[in-house]
Amino acid sequence: MAYIVLFVSLAFLLIYIFLILYYRSAWNSISDYVISKEKFSTKVTVIIPARNEEKNIGRCLESITAQDFPAEQLQVIVVDDHSEDETASIVLKFAHKQVELIDLSSFTHQNINSYKKKAIEVAIAKSSGELIITTDADCIVPPLWLQTIVSFFNEENAKFIAMPVTFSRRRSLLGIFQLLDFMVLQGITGASVEQGVHSMCNGANLAYSKEAFFAVEGFKGIDGIASGDDMLLMHKIAVRYPDDIHFLKSPDVVVETAPMDTLRDFFNQRIRWASKADKYDDKRIFAVLLIVYLFNFLLLAIPFGLAWFNPRFTFQLSGITIIFSLAEWWVLMLVVKTWIEMRFLFPVAMFFDRAKLLWWFPLAQPFHILYTVIAGWLGKFGSYEWKQRKVK
Repeated sequence: MAYIVLFVSLAFLLIYIFLILYYRSAWNSISDYVISKEKFSTKVTVIIPARNEEKNIGRCLESITAQDFPAEQLQVIVVDDHSEDETASIVLKFAHKQVELIDLSSFTHQNINSYKKKAIEVAIAKSSGELIITTDADCIVPPLWLQTIVSFFNEENAKFIAMPVTFSRRRSLLGIFQLLDFMVLQGITGASVEQGVHSMCNGANLAYSKEAFFAVEGFKGIDGIASGDDMLLMHKIAVRYPDDIHFLKSPDVVVETAPMDTLRDFFNQRIRWASKADKYDDKRIFAVLLIVYLFNFLLLAIPFGLAWFNPRFTFQLSGITIIFSLAEWWVLMLVVKTWIEMRFLFPVAMFFDRAKLLWWFPLAQPFHILYTVIAGWLGKFGSYEWKQRKVK
């Protein structure tokens, strides 16, 4: 039994090393995009679903309406998702800046499982732009955000563009952990989109042509799934336009959002993300997620097993006898996992200007393993609360 655990964990470790090195190579192969000089004739509609966002929506709209972009080419639509605070009244203060407010309650007469998809769907039906850009109400966008996206959209004739997102700096341990963890996800996002495999994205910073949205019938077929307004839509469009999915790597399009304030909110967010793991048509995503989950599960389970037994292994290698215990093997796996992830994360952190935080990464490793196992399990078999709603 002990040798089975050893060889299975070795197999997972080798696969994991290959996977992370593959992502590192793919991320490094993406060129930083430099905006081209052109006339911005493309009409853009920015869509912001918002629920109880009175603390954030004002700053978000200020960053969007302050863009160096022709006002006549920009439409901003905020969809108020049954807010119980002053979100709507704050949005109305931006009406003079061509910001439109839609009340989602006028379009939903019964409980649905994905209010965000419905909000985006309603906004697109009323949009005038040929390029749809989505972000979240708690996001801040950089000054050249729209210019760079439109330039890239026209240059690449793209149908769908995934773009980088980062968390704002927080000095708390939870804030630092989320920033590091999210950078890993963003690096994998860029790498996977660049290689055209198990593509990932984040709804806080997306762009896609309205033509492509309607060509795949929008959220039809995935509208019953609570999350997935980003990745599930991306995969529908990728099936129709496999060569027109892109990742825009540029500091000028990095959207900043706030990390979760509490551990409870953090777990609810990650459970929500994990809940769609088995909903992807592209089964390569599920396979990768399963490998990562099982590898982390082994790293969590082995220490519990050590309470009952700690066998020793003996191998002969070129006349040298190698003896080690299961506990020593577990420590080696943990060290190798941390080292290989650091190699991947360093160039990603350089892009996001967060390299100084990397010394925290080894210290965060135990919590990363724990939350991956818990959130992955609850994402499949549990429920979560999001935006004051209970979701199954």
